[in-house]
Amino acid sequence: MPYPTNAVLLVDDEPHTLKSYAMALRMNGIDHLATCEDSKMVINQLQNRSFELCLLDLIMPDVSGEELLKQIRHQLPEMPVIVVTGVNEVETAVNCMKEGAFDYFVKPVEMNRLISGVKRAIAHRELLNENRLLKEKMLSAKLSTPTAFSGIITRNQAMFSIFQYAEAIGPSRQPILITGETGVGKELMVQAIHRLSPESGPLLSVNVAGIDDQAFSDTLFGHIKGAFTGADRRRPGLLEQASGGALHLDEIGDLNPESQVKLLRLLEEREYFPLGTDTPKSSDARIIVSTNLDLDHLQGSSKFRRDLFYRLCTHHIHIPPLRERTGDIPLLLDYFLEEAGRTFGKESLSWNREIIELLSRHSFPGNIRELKSLIFDAVSRCTTDQLTAGLFNSLDVQGGNPADPSTGLKNLPPSDLPTLEEATEQLIHEAMDRFDNNKSMAARVLGISRQRLARCLKKSETGESS
Repeated sequence: MPYPTNAVLLVDDEPHTLKSYAMALRMNGIDHLATCEDSKMVINQLQNRSFELCLLDLIMPDVSGEELLKQIRHQLPEMPVIVVTGVNEVETAVNCMKEGAFDYFVKPVEMNRLISGVKRAIAHRELLNENRLLKEKMLSAKLSTPTAFSGIITRNQAMFSIFQYAEAIGPSRQPILITGETGVGKELMVQAIHRLSPESGPLLSVNVAGIDDQAFSDTLFGHIKGAFTGADRRRPGLLEQASGGALHLDEIGDLNPESQVKLLRLLEEREYFPLGTDTPKSSDARIIVSTNLDLDHLQGSSKFRRDLFYRLCTHHIHIPPLRERTGDIPLLLDYFLEEAGRTFGKESLSWNREIIELLSRHSFPGNIRELKSLIFDAVSRCTTDQLTAGLFNSLDVQGGNPADPSTGLKNLPPSDLPTLEEATEQLIHEAMDRFDNNKSMAARVLGISRQRLARCLKKSETGESS
């Protein structure tokens, strides 16, 4: 697919100049171009076709570049205009910048500087478009492509807002940083974003944790024949294989410092060097990275480059943990119960409300992945047609573990110590209070049967002694 989405318009009355610009841009992956030699036709072209930006000469017959700049900025204020001219006068440059020129270069311009300026302008235009789309999404309160998120089970409003944001940034080629605790579904979000992309290329994924710089370079950039001992043929890297698509780098917080430098250059220049060659190759693959680590903390400890962090978080999606969206637990329970039922041949299983109350009190450090494991384990051990809370006996319930009975007793004089019967009664009533008089859950936490708890409560009510 040509890049950028809309063409770059090159305006100059000298054909050989247009040809040299076009050649340099195409060599750097910017191949969606249009040219215009007649300054009188520029406005007409801009009105009849969408362009990403305009590269504009100043000294031209009929209509000057300065006049065109004023007209373009008036009619198309969001379009970046880069002035390239032989006029090396400070006053002219200042006037052009005041009129809204995005950048200003003097001929003969160094092509690397020109290419960098064009890439910055394209990125600027993409961000403006994304901001506009995001505002539209937030105002509409609807999803245009809900099927893109079909793999994510949720009814949480915060997740819905994330979906809207993902739709807004879906068409962009800017990098995306996805953060969240382990097991929250970062990979599912990566897949959803790729579905939202207009590109038709593949989505490739690699875990970069712990791999050395040589392996990182070979995996992403590939190598040519003879690059090192054993390199008996050319090997394309993942960037080349992901052309027209996206490359997902998982566990980016664990990337080694040497590789961080190479990734930064790739993001800034869209270029990389296969091992064994000094000739750069351009890449149009979108970079999506994910991590469960705190990159802010890693920057402070000098383990992650600050400039790379700012480049990666052009777009940032943070997925909340399951404990912050417990309303999703019934949906996830249904989903995983059905999946586990098919796996173990127990497709008619149901569940009761006690399970939801139990699961909602758990902190879920492993999030949705942990919930899935718990449900599969419970289904595998279930011998009836209904899943019960007792099958989740390995669960550490939040706020459900009674405090150490000795904690409030250390400072009491011997004469004030409660009897064993009194301490037992206090403990039982504390458990019942914490679990809103749910006998099954209180009994489970106390380590006794529900029947025994019922007998203890009855004795307490009637004043009988044990």
